[in-house]
This record gives sequence, structure tokens and C-alpha cells, in this order.
Amino acid sequence: MIKNILIISSNYTGHGHKSITESLSEKFDIVPDVKIHVVDGFSLGGSTLLRVGKMYGPITRNSEHLWKVIWDITSVKVPFVNHLIEMKIKNNFLDLLEKVKPDLILTVHPNFNGSVLNILEKNDIHIPFVTLIADLISISPFWADNRASYVISPTKEAKEKCIEFGVAPEKIKVIGFPVRERFYQQSPKQLDQYSPNKPLNCLLMSGGEGVGHMGKMAKTLIDTFNFNITIVAGRNEKLQEHLNKTLVKKYGSEKVKIYGFTRNIQDLIASSDIAFIRSSPNVMMEAVSCNTPIVITGALPGQEAGNPMFAEKYHLAITCESMNDLVPTINELLDNNVAMLKEIKKSQQAFVDPQIPENIVNFILNIPGEDLQPAGVEVSLNSINYES
Repeated sequence: MIKNILIISSNYTGHGHKSITESLSEKFDIVPDVKIHVVDGFSLGGSTLLRVGKMYGPITRNSEHLWKVIWDITSVKVPFVNHLIEMKIKNNFLDLLEKVKPDLILTVHPNFNGSVLNILEKNDIHIPFVTLIADLISISPFWADNRASYVISPTKEAKEKCIEFGVAPEKIKVIGFPVRERFYQQSPKQLDQYSPNKPLNCLLMSGGEGVGHMGKMAKTLIDTFNFNITIVAGRNEKLQEHLNKTLVKKYGSEKVKIYGFTRNIQDLIASSDIAFIRSSPNVMMEAVSCNTPIVITGALPGQEAGNPMFAEKYHLAITCESMNDLVPTINELLDNNVAMLKEIKKSQQAFVDPQIPENIVNFILNIPGEDLQPAGVEVSLNSINYES
């Protein structure tokens, strides 16, 4: 059985990679004799690569067009980008292997699949390597490397993309999207009927970086429907300050509550009747796990492009493509005693599976040795001996 695991994640490219890592760590931690070591892959490249990782927030917050250009260019330059990252992280990664001595490597960030596999291959190091895809449907080719022992896919749609990118179907295991345990433990609000005299509680979020037109949206929801509004501005401190000066001043702290980055987000989601969010896969699946109906208000170009379609396909959410559509969208949700809201909640209950993190961990821990390398083969890195 696998007992010593190196997880390569990311601390600064959104919060989804950290959340996925945490959801798995919760399950690894209760397994006797299993140890995990989590590293930010960007930190392996020193200050230069770490700065690149930290640029994700400002770029996606301030220039979606620039992010799309970066996505499009890098998606057709996969070997080149992998080589660059390989060169930056090689020495620190090899030092980390000597320190941690993992008998399995798990990546949850696309930039550290091909690059790490290059290093392992060129140094004749045979360590089981598993990729866990952290997107739902519009996956980057960086996720798909046929040299991996296995690729864990959250959806059958992502599996099909992996096959299209050249991964052997038998290497791809569709297990689901892991969500932290505290999101499954919430008691969702019940929806019986809507009355303007009993306003709904609405949560407005826009990912960990706090982008989007949340102020304008909140004003419309209050003025038109008298909704109570909670806004999570994430790491965007300027946005939080602006919303406090405008919305709270105008409507009062009972009608509007503003939060920055918060660690009790599960409570805010579960206590809301509707969550207005961008289509971050992590936030979407957390809201689904809390059984809170979703209105999707945007998608980051590239990895989130297909998520609104995915959510509507499984009746997990409804999409509002522009501010002009906001009032008609809400009217649709409220019609016939909130019939659509109830239907979304019902579909979410059928879709969600609290066992996904545990199933992923069990799969990883029980990967048979014969699937990974010939029995009895010993390989070495300096003074380290690895056995199958």
C-alpha cells in the first residue's frame, strides 16, 4: 500500500488547488501510517516562478483578455512550457525527493505534470505519478500526459478531453470532484415560497480574487426584489472597501454584509437561498455540496469556459450572462412559488456525493504495484533507493 505521498499544489493561483488538497488531506490524515507532504509547485522554481504564480490573481482580476491570450498561447506550446518549468524546478525538486522519499507523487496543478514527469524520466526515477484534474470540462492540455500512472478525472467530459489529448483511456479514472468535508455537513435552508415581505438571503461571490460587478448586482437585487445581500470580496481589499463605502452606507449593515477572504464560507453559502457566483469549479461544487441554488454570473476564459454549460446540463445552476438578464433570471427562479429553485436543489441533491474525497484517497492508496512498474525493480536517486 502507498504510505508516503508528495502532493504538488499551488497557494496563489486561485484557492481551488488548496481546497482540493485540503479535502484529500482530511482523508489521508485519518489513515494510519500514511504521511503526506504538500508543496507549492511554484515555490520549487524560486522567487521567479513564485512571482509568476502570484501574478494569476492580478491578471484574472484586472484583465480577462490578457488571461485568455496567455491560456491560448501556452495551450499550443505545452512541451516548451513544460521544459521551462522543468529547468526552473529541477534542482529543488530533486532535493525535495531526497528529503521526502515519496512512494507516490500526486499533482493537483497542471503546470507540474509534464515538467515533473520530464525530470523523473531524464533521471531514471520510477515513482508512481498520479494527476488529479482540478477543472470540470474545459481542461488544459497540461493536465493530460500519457506518462502518468493514472489521471483522476472529475467528470466524464474531462475524461473525453484527456483521451483527445492522447491519454490512454484505461489510465483515466472518473471519480468526481473532491470538496472539503465541512461543505457536506451543512444544513441547507428550506424553500417553501417567496414573498417580498420575507426577502431571500443572497450570497454574491466572485472567486478568491473578487472580480465582477458585485456592487451593481447587489443594488439591483435590493431595489427590485428587496433581497438581503451578503458579499464576499475575497482577497480584493479595494473592492471590499468600496462596497462598504457605497452599499453599506446606502442600505445599512443589516441589509448588506461585506466580507473579505473568509474561512467560514461554508456557513455563508449554506445559510443563503441563492448563491451568485462565477463558474469557478471549486466554488460551484462547494455550493452544490451545500445544496444552495446557483446563479452563474461569469466564467474566466480558458479553464472555466465550459462550466456554465456543464452546470446547466445537470440542472445545478442557471446562468445570467449579463446585467440586463439579471431581473428576468430572478423572476424565472421565483415564478410558481420558487419552482425552479426547488428543482435546482433537487438536482443538486442527486448529483452530490460526499464519498468522493474518500474514494479518491482509497484509489491512490491501493494502486497495485504491478500497474506502476515491474515488480522488484530498484531505482535510485543519489543515496535514495526506491522499491516497487
